[in-house]
Amino acid sequence: MPLLEASRSILVMIDFQGKLVHVVHRPALVLEVAHRLLRLADLFAVPVVLTEQYPKGIGPTEAGLRAAFDGLSVPTFLLEKTAFGCCGDAGFEALLQQARPGLAPARRQIVIAGIEAHVCVMQTVLELLASGHEVHLCWEAVSGRGEEYRRHALDRMAAAGATLTNHESVAFEWARDKNHPQFKALSALLKEGQPQG
Repeated sequence: MPLLEASRSILVMIDFQGKLVHVVHRPALVLEVAHRLLRLADLFAVPVVLTEQYPKGIGPTEAGLRAAFDGLSVPTFLLEKTAFGCCGDAGFEALLQQARPGLAPARRQIVIAGIEAHVCVMQTVLELLASGHEVHLCWEAVSGRGEEYRRHALDRMAAAGATLTNHESVAFEWARDKNHPQFKALSALLKEGQPQG
């Protein structure tokens, strides 16, 4: 799997909703890294897709994360869905096209964070891989109710061809060089300390 390129990347944030986000394995880590990914997307001009699974029943996106999403300067897209996998919603592919106009699926690099690992995240990842996308899973920001569900889902997705990564690797691949105009801001973000959880 090649290195990430900011110009080909889309950050997809899956279903960080309601009470569910607070009962997954290591919720504090998941939410902190999700916030960092949004800030990094803003630094490197990477569009963001945020999804919500049946918000009427599960609730909206966690308030702090939704506020951070709404405050981004990059293109943002919100998808309310009933299909577990994002690709099961006809609107998802249209949002990916809007996020990176003219970029074929095989050229898109999808960075994934979300819950739950073994349901909505896994179905989305397997479908994206089947349609030719590159998928990079930010493991610190992917979780579910129980470590075994999470671990086995990550194993299955990696075996299918997804790349397991982390937010720092994503950031440094988007930057590539210490002379990148956003490197100082990236460095300041990382100096805030390692996310805990």
